[in-house]
Amino acid sequence: MERKNKSDLINSNPQPPEVVRRYNNFDQYGRTGVKKYAGVFYEEFIDDLSGRKGIETYREMSMNDDVIGSILFAIEMLIRQVDWPVNPGGNTETDQKAADFVKECMDDMAINWQDTISDILSFMVYGWSYHEICYKIRNGKQKRNSLSSKYDDGLIGWQKLPIRSQDTLYRWEYDEYDELVGMSQMAPPDYHVLTIPYEKSLHFMTKNVKGSPEGRSILRSAYRSWYFKKRFQEIEGIGVERDLAGLPFIQAPDGANLWDTDDPEMIAALNVAETLVQNIRRDEKEGIVLPFGWELKLLTGGSARQFEIGTIIERYDNRMASTVMADFILLGQQSVGSFALADSKTKLFAKAISTYLDIICNVFNSQGIPRLIDLNAEYFNGITDYPVLDHGDIDKKDVKEFIEALEKVVGMGIITPDEGIENVVRDTLGLPERIEEAEYPETTETANSNNVKPEAHKQETDVTDEEQARELAKSILGRK
Repeated sequence: MERKNKSDLINSNPQPPEVVRRYNNFDQYGRTGVKKYAGVFYEEFIDDLSGRKGIETYREMSMNDDVIGSILFAIEMLIRQVDWPVNPGGNTETDQKAADFVKECMDDMAINWQDTISDILSFMVYGWSYHEICYKIRNGKQKRNSLSSKYDDGLIGWQKLPIRSQDTLYRWEYDEYDELVGMSQMAPPDYHVLTIPYEKSLHFMTKNVKGSPEGRSILRSAYRSWYFKKRFQEIEGIGVERDLAGLPFIQAPDGANLWDTDDPEMIAALNVAETLVQNIRRDEKEGIVLPFGWELKLLTGGSARQFEIGTIIERYDNRMASTVMADFILLGQQSVGSFALADSKTKLFAKAISTYLDIICNVFNSQGIPRLIDLNAEYFNGITDYPVLDHGDIDKKDVKEFIEALEKVVGMGIITPDEGIENVVRDTLGLPERIEEAEYPETTETANSNNVKPEAHKQETDVTDEEQARELAKSILGRK
């Protein structure tokens, strides 16, 4: 066989399209590859997790499973207690007014902020959540409660941010540039198709997967474990019931051939016998009536099983909790796990949850707040930048460790105590804010030093011993 040289191998490649040599940097030539048709996505390869059926599956997982319910409850309670400060986009007075205005709108909605956050957190279960932005003019008290406001300045604020439920999704709306422009839903009671424009909504996603607006549920990786756990629980329930009732065994009288398919009486007797053994239950109505000659026995099996179903279910519980780094909720249930391990796992879980707080803030900062400020552009003309929604920490600082660290860095002269340090200390210790220009009582050290008489100073300065002089100086300053 003739050996091909290098030039022949190069020339055997197909001729590339002309676009690889002549292209426009501002044109888009490729696609993400997401499976989508007519606004409906088919990216999920498990049918039970795709489309509306997937919404129903995730709803069952979140509402029926005790471990998943505990995880979601822990997440919601941690996030609900977080502070949501709004920081100005600059240092001007107008910037501060804009930040105060956004904070006022958050606290002036028909659906309060905490409940709004609870609705938003559904994006963790389903992978996404979509909220319509409803506005109102702040004109004080109105006949319609949802339009009432605490303020009477005529500015446009948020009326509410209601969720457009995931199970009402009809399709996603895309324009000719393949960009998302809205969501269409079919909601009760009339099930008409309603479209919510993207520019009038807040769209939350756990993560961006090929540009799909449906994100990815945090329960996705737990589905297989949940699937088997659910079925093992059903098997366990059947097994417990059968262990209590025993295995029914029925014997026909001599001469009765229940397997004679040509005898209508035997066929009827066989049906009655099968129905009887299948429906034996231990309850308040238990009891059996048999014709003469028939005999019923309950066979009991041994207590030992080749597989312990309870242990198998516990294993799946651990795996489900591990998928979201929440396995700390199971520590101690099997009499294992140290306090240090629980503490480290809890901190890791809190850090993971903080990323979802970042997602919520990013959506408000990119979609909600700029639109709100733009609607009131005349009032906030000249702002440096839009206000920024931020969040507090989920994992509270250890007070003892904080005080010890602060004492060391201040004692070593690394940090000089100032008003900013005091504010941090007050916030960490849960103390009230410092009142500006308020008169504070003198400290013990100051009072002691102010009350020292001149004669005492003279008497103390006469001490010649160096050690005594040092101790005397400490007593003057009120120190030990």
